[in-house]
Amino acid sequence: MAADRSSAATAWSRQLIAELLASDQRAITLARGLSVEELNWKPRPESWSVGQCLEHLCITNEVYAPPIATALDNQPRSPVETITPGWFGRWFIRSFIAPSPQTKKARAPGKITPVLSLVEPSILDRFLTTNRDVRALIERAAPYDVNRIRFPNPFIGVIRFTVGTGFEIISKHEDRHLLQAEKVRKSYLSAGAS
Repeated sequence: MAADRSSAATAWSRQLIAELLASDQRAITLARGLSVEELNWKPRPESWSVGQCLEHLCITNEVYAPPIATALDNQPRSPVETITPGWFGRWFIRSFIAPSPQTKKARAPGKITPVLSLVEPSILDRFLTTNRDVRALIERAAPYDVNRIRFPNPFIGVIRFTVGTGFEIISKHEDRHLLQAEKVRKSYLSAGAS
């Protein structure tokens, strides 16, 4: 008897889950064992610390996941194998989210700006928990057409991304800010601050 296709993982869901698991490993390598001082060190006063980068990613996951989850409610099952963002989603990811020389520097929306002035080491566990929750949401979304179901952007309600684009944003955003945190940690080590 053939497996029920609607409950099987799709290529896009397997890929994104693998990317988020890789982000978990990067975060563990980056932050596990850091003291509060090391976690909060900044190369410049206006920069973010390793801890603030992780906090920003936690908040982003916590802000993006609920509207994506709500968008999946009462949708017909119709799995797709790949995520195909529309032109606006591709432009947004390329211009503001994915780490690349072309990515524009922009201030994070106030809703996801790190709020803690002193980040505790427990931020790593919070990050791993929010990533686990996003992976569970990806698994939940796998049987749906994530290229058609839309959710309101949590920052600008008139913009509606597809669920697939939302998941791509989360994954690429993590890549960008983990890279930023890795650079901060490298600067800390280079500065001889340890």
